Amino acid sequence: MASPGNGTSPHVAGELFKMMAGIDMIHVPYRGGAQVMTDLIAGQVQVSFIGLVVAIEHIRSGKLRALAVTTASRTDVLPDIPTVGDFVPGYEASSFWGVGAPRNTPADIIDTLNREINAGLSDPKLRLRLAQGGGAVYAGSPADFGKFLGDETEKWAKVIKFAGVRPE
Repeated sequence: MASPGNGTSPHVAGELFKMMAGIDMIHVPYRGGAQVMTDLIAGQVQVSFIGLVVAIEHIRSGKLRALAVTTASRTDVLPDIPTVGDFVPGYEASSFWGVGAPRNTPADIIDTLNREINAGLSDPKLRLRLAQGGGAVYAGSPADFGKFLGDETEKWAKVIKFAGVRPE
């Protein structure tokens, strides 16, 4: 199981799979994603939980075979590809981007930022552009994002403990 390095999103997504499926795979950490993709396409490694944004063009060209997506639901760009959760119930591993501000930022500034960011994310052109690369938009409140971050932190802490991942 190749990853771009110890503790990276693809590494811990694979460790979550190992934990939930009750299987073992040997983790092969690389020093970045480009060599992972090269060796995956060349058949030097058997599997990687590589991001869709990185893999989509290789999948479309036939150089890489997608076995499943790690998101909770199928993706519009690969509608025929099942989710890992179809085979391992409850599995979900998604990368995300969010916007944060310093702790003591005034509430009116936070509200303005949230409103404007959500307005931008509702733009159909932006949503289409993100979808074409395998991304999805989840707009919400600062409280929603705070809960999401707390839940994700708890989930991945369990995986990191299970896998014995240590900082290098």
